[in-house]
Amino acid sequence: MASTETSTTSSAEQPATEQPAEAPGGPAEDATGPANAPAANRTPDSGSGSGSGSGSGSDSAAAPDTGTTPGAGDLAGLEAGLDALDSTVISRQPWLRSALSKAFPPLVAIVIVLGVWQLAYHFQLKPHYLLPSPLDVYRSLQQKWLEGTLLSFVWTSVSRGALGFLASVVIGTLLGLIVARIKPVRAAIGPILSGLQSLPSVAWVPAAIIWFGLSDATIYAVVLLGAVPSIANGLVSGVDQISPLFLRAGRTIGATGLAGVRHVLLPAALPGYLAGLKQGWAFSWRSLMAAELIVNAPDLGTGLGQLLEQGRELQDMSWVLAAILLILIVGIGIELLIFAPIERRVLRSRGLLVKN
Repeated sequence: MASTETSTTSSAEQPATEQPAEAPGGPAEDATGPANAPAANRTPDSGSGSGSGSGSGSDSAAAPDTGTTPGAGDLAGLEAGLDALDSTVISRQPWLRSALSKAFPPLVAIVIVLGVWQLAYHFQLKPHYLLPSPLDVYRSLQQKWLEGTLLSFVWTSVSRGALGFLASVVIGTLLGLIVARIKPVRAAIGPILSGLQSLPSVAWVPAAIIWFGLSDATIYAVVLLGAVPSIANGLVSGVDQISPLFLRAGRTIGATGLAGVRHVLLPAALPGYLAGLKQGWAFSWRSLMAAELIVNAPDLGTGLGQLLEQGRELQDMSWVLAAILLILIVGIGIELLIFAPIERRVLRSRGLLVKN
């Protein structure tokens, strides 16, 4: 009995892999045959509990996806890199830090100028009545402020300049479009516009006084003659830089006549047109100061130019320098408050300035 139990136990615990050796052509060979079959002909059994079978099935199923995913990721990364190279990105900063970074360089320049001015006053490069100190100029401005006349002087000149500039924009835009689009007119008037742009505005003051007398019409005539050529030439330059493809595309979609000017021509010529507008404002402001210096009458009111002339007549250099300072502040303020935001918007709309 002992020998029989031992042989039965050993035959029951014997591994199944040894059975094919005992019966090469029997059922054991059929049972183990799929295990030795090629991997390409093997199909994973969903009901199988074998760890090796499920692992080989998942590897064969995931193989095609692993070949395509890295290629798509590399292509997306390449496109993102090219897009980043095409645009200038400005990182957004807190408003306080941004304001300080923009205001710090001008403040440093102002401090340097005031320091040099004070040193020139201290060492008397000129007598004090010819070169007052910055404090003397400040006291002169404070006196005009306390008298209540300072803002009226500034408003008189700014209102004249704004009205003359708006009239110049209308006339200069129409003239620029005509010169840019009609070749015979351009051949006849183009050189004259360039010559008028280089002509000093003060040269028109004697002629305007003879034509219109001592009146507001004289001042506005000088402003128009100084600003219109710059605006017209700026628009002509912007139209010359338009790609012919844009014009053909506009005609294809039916944008002709006034619609083409509004929707195709002016937007495409906007960079050059904006440069002409900025130069036109500078010329109109300079022309206005030249006209106010010479055209002086009680009925006209007192602008910054008249204020400057009154200081010259009284030989008060503090008054003269205060008027010059006010003229400079108004010119810089118009540039920073009006033209600089418009220029940033135009650049941003054309993809030349990107805010992150």
